[in-house]
Amino acid sequence: MKEKNLVIFMPSIESGGNEKNFFIITNYLSQKISNLYVITADKSHKKKFNSNINLIVPKSNFWSGAGRLKKYLICLFLLLKLNTKVKKFLILTFQANIYCIILSKILGKKIIVRSNSSSIGWAKSSFKSLIFKIFLNLANLIIVNSYDLKKDFYNRFKINSSCIYNPLNKKEILKKSEIKINNRLFRNKKSLKIINIGSFINQKDQITLLKSINLIKNKIPIELILIGRGPNKEMIINYIKENDLSKNVKILGFQSNPYKFIKKSDLFVLSSIFEGLPNVLLEAQCLKKFIISSNCPTGPREILLNGKAGFLFKMKDESDLSKKILKYFNERKVLSKKIKIGYQNLDRFDSKINLDKYFTSIMKFI
Repeated sequence: MKEKNLVIFMPSIESGGNEKNFFIITNYLSQKISNLYVITADKSHKKKFNSNINLIVPKSNFWSGAGRLKKYLICLFLLLKLNTKVKKFLILTFQANIYCIILSKILGKKIIVRSNSSSIGWAKSSFKSLIFKIFLNLANLIIVNSYDLKKDFYNRFKINSSCIYNPLNKKEILKKSEIKINNRLFRNKKSLKIINIGSFINQKDQITLLKSINLIKNKIPIELILIGRGPNKEMIINYIKENDLSKNVKILGFQSNPYKFIKKSDLFVLSSIFEGLPNVLLEAQCLKKFIISSNCPTGPREILLNGKAGFLFKMKDESDLSKKILKYFNERKVLSKKIKIGYQNLDRFDSKINLDKYFTSIMKFI
């Protein structure tokens, strides 16, 4: 049988949902494809890859701490270098898509692009939209992770992309959720226990969530756990101090196992201004938690079945969010049916089904 060569391009490995899916997809494909190469500037994640994966990283440790653009450039150089040794391969890129598409065309290679978030976040201006429209259309295939994002790609770039949902491993989530938490998470047994998980960046908009808590802190017993890290941490801390929310809000750092914290909560709130297909909502549904999410592009509306499996609020609207939180607090027994609907519709995100779709799509071009 003729050997198959796949190169996965992921210059910067951080701690978000894209990275989580990257490891799952990469390790799965390494079991199916004879020669799989991963090009990245981050060496520290070596243990997360299957042993048969050919990891291509810069020799110097300098690049691990470099900015994104520098990581993109060094990884493009590594791709160029690999081309001198391996003549025939397919590229699957998770990042730096335009740069990678240009180089792939120069090298005469086929390329599949995976896009994981709404174009609102990365093609804001008409000039950027034009650039992305030109170059994304040069890819052999675009894979997106929600049908709303598929529509977004067609409307903005006239691209017929392929939708493959993020792979959800229910067994792993349930198993990890059983691990005990050493410290007491919530102070008040009678409080409404809310959790939010996400990087502390503008996209995740935790400030709107905090504003909604501030509006109702004197109406109901309420506690919020924020899990994450990022540049907006200081701003979040300052808001908590300025609005006397220290008794209501606790900040935890990044957690490799967020499931045990979700399990202890009553309600999961997503406050983002854009997404792709947020893993945290799928994980919360898997653990049978009620969800309130911003009706942002793209993903939440699709996951929550247009509101049948949870509440959707107008993004950046703390008043609407606070009303939804109060409604859940007062009617949680009646609203539990929405949790059931969400859980019953999780099969479409099944890990094996969607990973097999990745393999099938790749084999058409390799």
